[in-house]
Amino acid sequence: MRLETKPLREKLKPLFDENFSRFGELGAAVSVWQRGKPIVELHGGFRDAKREQPWTADTIVLFWSATKGLGSACLLHALQERTIALERRVAEFWPEFAQNGKREITIRELISHQAGLSALDEQTDVLDYSAVIAALEKQSPLWPPGTAHGYHARTFGFLVDELTRRIAGQRVSEYWQSTFAEPLALDIWIGLPAAEQKRVATIYAAKAGGEQTPADFYRELATPGTLVRKTYTSPAGLHSIAAMNTPENRAATIVSFSGIGSASSLAKFYGMLANNGVLDGRRYFSPETIALMTTTLTSGFDRILQIPTAFSAGFMKDSPEASPRIFGPSASAFGHPGAGGSNAFADPENGISFAYVMNQMEQSLLPNEKSLRLVDAVYR
Repeated sequence: MRLETKPLREKLKPLFDENFSRFGELGAAVSVWQRGKPIVELHGGFRDAKREQPWTADTIVLFWSATKGLGSACLLHALQERTIALERRVAEFWPEFAQNGKREITIRELISHQAGLSALDEQTDVLDYSAVIAALEKQSPLWPPGTAHGYHARTFGFLVDELTRRIAGQRVSEYWQSTFAEPLALDIWIGLPAAEQKRVATIYAAKAGGEQTPADFYRELATPGTLVRKTYTSPAGLHSIAAMNTPENRAATIVSFSGIGSASSLAKFYGMLANNGVLDGRRYFSPETIALMTTTLTSGFDRILQIPTAFSAGFMKDSPEASPRIFGPSASAFGHPGAGGSNAFADPENGISFAYVMNQMEQSLLPNEKSLRLVDAVYR
């Protein structure tokens, strides 16, 4: 399929405007690219609840777990550059990781949420990187690695970050900046510099009273002692949405959830992935590495999210049981959503990338109708 700017804009603009008039959006932006070129860019609303600061073309915003896709890309690039296969054991590169039954865990299992390390028995602070890594080294798997998958909501970023550091000598925040953000001129940061703080939209927690989906997940999350609650409370800290609006916490390099940037740059990055790893004549990923992103490594009931999910190498896929689909109709599509409604993905089959970011969160784990109606319209 081929997207044309004018017809697509005419389809998306009324739906986007309706997000504000009907669905309670505060500020948001959407970006669609195809074959390495921007097709439609829309933004609107406000950066703040008082509606005093308009959301402009250069507004950036926290997009939570969509950061995981960026971290995964950094690790995959580091592996690609050193011809390291996913079948290699993590402990070959990170010897301390081998403790307590983790010696045989492969990179493939680690990067597809199959390692059984979604929660920590030892309480550590999410801002204390060294303590979290030490706790992960000592942690025993919570299920036999490779036998099931469960979303590693908080620990995933630390596992990817440390493995990238062991392999490439740089943590993900540095690797992202030098390998992708600067060469591609991406307005995305994992650890926001002080000079960029003035452009950031304030993020707001979901309003009380809305439907919480999926219900089983939220019930488990509210129950002390469950694996779901342990997963979302370890490492501990920064559980308040408002806490992520301080300059100090925006500057934190937490690969699980601290990415801040624009929809346009998110779509541009995924546009490179959708364009077979090439943008503006420069190749960033080989076809073989792109295949790792598109190929499902695990699928089925997710022990943490309590719904069917699927993962490739570091990216989320639509599982066969998924309804609705969050990454469009193509089986090749992959991406990563963020809590409350942000969504970004690549569709290599059609060369399409899509990103939606906003600052008013909803009570939903996965993207909601605000962005999914726009995804549907892109393909309709």
